[in-house]
Amino acid sequence: MTFSFTTLCRCRSAHAARPLRAGRQRLALTVLAVLTIIAPALLAALPASAQGVPLEPLERPITIVVPAAAGGTTDIVARVLAGPMGKDLGVPVVVENKGGGGGSIGTAQVARAKPDGHTLLMGNIGPVAINFSLYKQLSYKESDLRGITNVISVPNVLVVHADSPVRSVPELLALARTRRLNVATSGVGQSSHMSCEMFRQKTGIEITLVPFSGAAPAVTALLGQQVDFVIDNLPSSMPHIKAGKFRALAITSATRSAQLPEVPTMAEAGVPMQVTAWFGLLAPAGTPDAMIERLQQSARKAMQTPEVLQRWAGLGGVPGGQTPAEYDAFIAQERKHWARIVKAAGLSLE
Repeated sequence: MTFSFTTLCRCRSAHAARPLRAGRQRLALTVLAVLTIIAPALLAALPASAQGVPLEPLERPITIVVPAAAGGTTDIVARVLAGPMGKDLGVPVVVENKGGGGGSIGTAQVARAKPDGHTLLMGNIGPVAINFSLYKQLSYKESDLRGITNVISVPNVLVVHADSPVRSVPELLALARTRRLNVATSGVGQSSHMSCEMFRQKTGIEITLVPFSGAAPAVTALLGQQVDFVIDNLPSSMPHIKAGKFRALAITSATRSAQLPEVPTMAEAGVPMQVTAWFGLLAPAGTPDAMIERLQQSARKAMQTPEVLQRWAGLGGVPGGQTPAEYDAFIAQERKHWARIVKAAGLSLE
């Protein structure tokens, strides 16, 4: 049997092609195996809307529950955010004040709400973090809420009435050694209350705490000179400081505020303490991930607008925008931090 040169070449080509096809098949199988492993992770990293997860339509107003009286920082922050979020989501966002119980009444209302994204909480450091170690019993649990995003963080400020003879922290302490001072707080367990407790511990003075249902009535008490001083969230006292009705003695941040550069920090005033109050959106546990993400993106978009950034700067605050996972982790750390402080203070409430 004889073979032509052409036939021989064809045989050799066919022989060479077989391992080439086999190699390509092995490569394809390898790539397929890798994609099978990493595809779920890549998909999970995509926004829910990109994954094709259906979002429940927003067909009625969203309610942001503020667990404090109107006029305080929690209320201010909620109302600043409500407008731009409503425009972005295409439905009205309304603010409902539900004060009392150190913020626990309004917080419990949201914890019991239907988890469909239409009832949210403008939470703060008190009912979301401090209350769990301060109160022996609460009408809600840590697991009843899930974070959406942090909205703003602010320092507290120690203020006296403009007519007070006290012009510095040392002068306030000197007055406290002559008589027991009355101090208004925005509610038991709130950051103003805990700031007063820390101030008392660090200075050794005795004070009488007068709790109110929010920052606004506490501030009103100082405006009426019914109390000697207040340690308040900076935003709710700032207008009265700027108007000359309050005199700021010290601020609880690590550094001085750009809005009040002449006011010393507590440490500079001789009291080694630091407190940062924070405010953020939360939803009832069970709210779908897709809805949580949608609300977080809307809130973050609102916080990035020039109008809101300018307002936050005017309030002396740092904007938030954390992801839900980051915010939940932050809240967990804050609960541990304040549990240590509450235990050290020997505080416990029914």
